Amino acid sequence: MVVRIRWSKPPGGYAPHSQEMALACASLLVPSALLAFTLAIWNIAADLRWTSEFIVSRGLLSHWQIWFCIAAVLLLAARLLNRYGANGDEYGRNDREPMSRFQ
Repeated sequence: MVVRIRWSKPPGGYAPHSQEMALACASLLVPSALLAFTLAIWNIAADLRWTSEFIVSRGLLSHWQIWFCIAAVLLLAARLLNRYGANGDEYGRNDREPMSRFQ
């Protein structure tokens, strides 16, 4: 017995490409990095007793260096995904004429 699975096209006939998904993920990583930077600054301010106690008092995430590294990794990942997403076929056709991608 042979079972064949036929994959139908999504409604509207459009499926997102990997480059579009990369751009979407990159746009979500930037606010996450901002949140991690904010938590790093809050932890520094709590260590200097400028603010109340930091939300995480014990463990690995109670150090501001960890939050700073998390933010840096998120920004690096967003940058790499943006570069990957911008290298689509439509952008690589003719880079000397900026309006060629809209034709």
